[in-house]
This record gives sequence, C-alpha cells and structure tokens, in this order.
Amino acid sequence: MRGKMKGNTPKTFAMLMLASALLVTAGCGNSGSKDSSSGESSGTDPITVTFFGADASPTWNKMQDAVGKEITKQTGVTIEAEYDVNNGGEQKISLMAASGDYPDIIFPKGNLSKLVDAGAMLDLTDLIEEHAPNLKKIYGDQMNRLKYSTEDPAIYTIPTNMGVDNMTFDATGGFEIQQKVLKELGYPEVKTLEDYENVLKAYYEKHPTIDGQPTIPLTLNADDWKIMITVTNPAFQATGAPDDGEYYVNPETYEAMLHYKRPEEKEYFRWLNKMYNEGLLDKDTFVQKDDQYKSKIASGRVLGLIDQEWNYQEAENALKGAGKDDSTYAHFSVSLNEDIVDHSFQPTGFDGYGIGITTSAEDPVRIIKFMDWLASDEGQVLRNWGIEGQHYNVVDGKRVIPDEVQDRKTNDNSNFSKETGIGLYNVFSARYGDGVKDSTDNYYTTNFPEQIIAGYTAAEKETLKAYGITTWKEFFPSEEELPLKEWGALYNMSVPTGTDYDVTFQKTQDIVRKRIPEAVLTSPANFDKVYDDFLAELDKAGAVEMEKQYTVWVKDRISLWTGKEVK
Repeated sequence: MRGKMKGNTPKTFAMLMLASALLVTAGCGNSGSKDSSSGESSGTDPITVTFFGADASPTWNKMQDAVGKEITKQTGVTIEAEYDVNNGGEQKISLMAASGDYPDIIFPKGNLSKLVDAGAMLDLTDLIEEHAPNLKKIYGDQMNRLKYSTEDPAIYTIPTNMGVDNMTFDATGGFEIQQKVLKELGYPEVKTLEDYENVLKAYYEKHPTIDGQPTIPLTLNADDWKIMITVTNPAFQATGAPDDGEYYVNPETYEAMLHYKRPEEKEYFRWLNKMYNEGLLDKDTFVQKDDQYKSKIASGRVLGLIDQEWNYQEAENALKGAGKDDSTYAHFSVSLNEDIVDHSFQPTGFDGYGIGITTSAEDPVRIIKFMDWLASDEGQVLRNWGIEGQHYNVVDGKRVIPDEVQDRKTNDNSNFSKETGIGLYNVFSARYGDGVKDSTDNYYTTNFPEQIIAGYTAAEKETLKAYGITTWKEFFPSEEELPLKEWGALYNMSVPTGTDYDVTFQKTQDIVRKRIPEAVLTSPANFDKVYDDFLAELDKAGAVEMEKQYTVWVKDRISLWTGKEVK
C-alpha cells in the first residue's frame, strides 16, 4: 500500500509483426475498447511498453535487476516506466487526460475516473475472458469487484496493490517508537495516547541530544498528500474507526460523513496540539519536505513516528545499513483511551487500486498476455521470491531463503531491492496475497509468520521478546475480532466526474490542509474555536450535500458487490 515519462517525453514503441491496424470501437461510458484479436505480436518478440505509476518506486532499476531481466527473457517485454514522486499522480494524470497523451499501461491510483471520462481506458472484460486464464483464476468469483460502477460495469483496471485472499501477518503502521527508547525505559505498556506521550517525554528528558544533535520526540510528514498518512488518518485510527479515506461510514445506515466531524477526532487533534505546545511535536512538522522528514529519521534522533512503514522505509533502511537497528521502530496500536477498539485490521474483502491498459496501447492483447504471465505461478514466484539458486533454494520441497540473502534483505533492503527486483513488479499484475499456498504447498509470498520473524533485526526481536509476542500485529485487534466491511476500503473507490462533487471535495481538502495545522499549532486556549470554525467552514463549502452524494455511491458499491438492494 502505495510511480518516468517526464514532461512531454514521447512514448517509445518497439513493435514487431503487427497483424493489422487496431479498430477503436465504442465501449461502456466514455471509454474506448479495442478488438482483442487485432494488433497482436507474437509470443516473446521484443516489445517496449510504456508505463506510469502514481506511487513512487525509489529502487526501480529500469529492469536491469535480476527479476526484471528474467521477466524480459521470458516474455520479451521491457517496461519503460515513470513513477510519480510526491502527489499520487494527480497532476500528471490531469495533464494526460487534458492532452490525450497516455502511456500504454497506467496505475492511476485514485485518479481513474479522470481517465475513464477522457476515454483513455480500455474495457478489459473481453481481453481477460479471451486471453488471461491466470487472471480469471486469481480473481475467481470476485470479478464483480473489478467493475467500475453499476452504470458502467466495465473493467478498466485489475487490482494489483493488494493480493487476493490476503492474510495480514504483521503490522507495518500505527504509532512507532524506537527500540532503544523502549529498552532503556524497561519496555513500558503503550496502549493509549497518554502512554505514548509519556514514553517519548521520559526518554527526551534524559536525552535532549543524540549524536550531538537535538532529539526530536515526534515528527510527522505533512508534505502534500502525505499529510493524510501521518497527520489526519491517525485521527480515525486512534479513535476506533476503519480507514475509508476522508470519510467515516455509519455501519448501520451506510451514511458517510467527513471523518473530522466525529467528536472523538477533535480530541485526537487536541492531543497533537498539546504535544506541540509542550515541545514534543517537531516544530517543523508542517513546513518540512518529504526528504527532510526522512533525513531526520535516518539520523537516529527521532524517537517516535505516527506513520506507515512504506512511507519511511528508505530512512529505516539507512539506519540498518549504518548499524543502528536499535533506532528502528516498533509498531503499537494506540488509542485515545482504553475503551476504544482499534479497527486497523478490520477486513474489507478483496479491494484495491489497479493497473489498466490505455487506448494508446497498440497491442493490448500482447499486454494482457504479459500481465497474465506475471499472474501465473511461475510469474508470481519470480516476483515474490526471485530466482532459484540466487535468492532462494528448494530444500525438501520447501522454498528457503539462505541466511546471507535474508541478511541483505533485512539490513540492506534498498540495495537488495534495486539489485534483485524482488517486490518491484507487483504493480504490473494480479497476485495472491500473503498466506496463500501454491500447488507445491509453498507460500506464494515471503510474508508468512516464519519468514517475517526471520526478517526482523536483532533489536526488533529483542523488543518483541520483551513484550512476549512474535510479531507487531499481536499488539492490534485481529480480523477475527472485527466485522467485514461490505463496502470494502473507500480510499480505493473511484467516484464519477462531471458533478459538483470534485469541486466541493477539493474545497474541503484545501480547508483540511489549512485548518488542521492551524488547530495543532494554536494555543491550547484557542483550540476549540479553531476546530469548531474549521467544521463550520467545511459545511459552508458544501460538505453536507457532498456527503449525501457520497453516501449514494457507497450504497451503490454495496449493491454492485453483493447483489442486494441498499436504500
């Protein structure tokens, strides 16, 4: 969970043996579709496919890694990729939609509707049916969840940021504290915001500097859209709500509202305000850039984070590489009070952002066959495990990662990823999730309990042992304790364009990104006024009508997925 065609760089195509010109026909909605038998080049002829990904991929090595080379060898496909760095693809995709200049394939994240309305996306339904048996096998009876909407049931993307039938074995988010802090303080209980604050404060008072630099008890990353990840999303996490993007959905009525309106969340932001005014929250939180945030973490002087591991992985890898694994982070479930149940692992069913083929692609059949090969057992094992004899061995029928490979994977992950390509190609096709086994009785992925434990650093293992647990997830309520969300994860849901919704939503987002920092940075005496004015400003900008419209779409999604009528 979570993309280079710079500027107007022209797309490059190396296409051989084109059978005929592609016929563009009308598809569902405003989309395009192509005759699935035209423009097809043969099996493994060399072909270059252009790609844009809305998420960053800092270790992408232009397919010159071991896995990339093997993919090209097996399929003939070379991917010419551009990954966005900061804004989730929003600006780039808006420019694409306006200009009509698209890559062959695209991972648009939350911006799919812009491309659908521009007629940029192919309906993949027939392509999958005719040319992709492995994709059909993986998605099985969940194909309804790939459909765009009840009005437009086309399949524009195949979900790739989440594995099918995924079981989550570890926690990589939550409220983080350095291992060395926990060890010195005797591994204290950390369950509430007060507990978390007390730990950071106690260590900070004893160690005002680290390696000659000022200690930072807590820092957050508010650079552009990442303000949601470390500043605003934790407000619902710490107050017992699941992750539905900017909304909270009433599980009884399915009515949606901006989650900031929940009274509990006001108290979360009051706590951040307290942390700031007591000097525990980094004064640069709302002005620092992403690279500055990571640089501080890599220095080893940031005691606490409230983040997702993918957002600070580079910095933590730098700590491991420098032999500072005691400055890496433990993951805690932390709530406003002990009566609140953390819903971080509430099951959503299969749901995810995906990759699609655009109308610019000259050979969609070849591309869907490429995606289908990646979804085969051979392709999935290659993407997840690497190459047999180099990155894993088969011992008594079981795939085993050698100790020296695991050591590099754990302690030199950035270089390991760049050299091997393991994990870099998940975005390009469907896959089974963690905990699913193949026909050889081996897991498809390397994320299963034994391997996760083997991948922890010595400091992590010491912390886990001190708390009497084996993985970070054991700090959190499990899926079995929480009900299934019928509407999935709403941050994955594309909404129709051409309504007032987008304009109003952007207005509310602008207000959030201005007023939440103000609420955190104001004096404690002024907090209530700033926060209440913030909520009033949201409604004045049209939030109430926007929420009503979003509620309709939530109910439509439930109907599409479940077949039941929801009023």
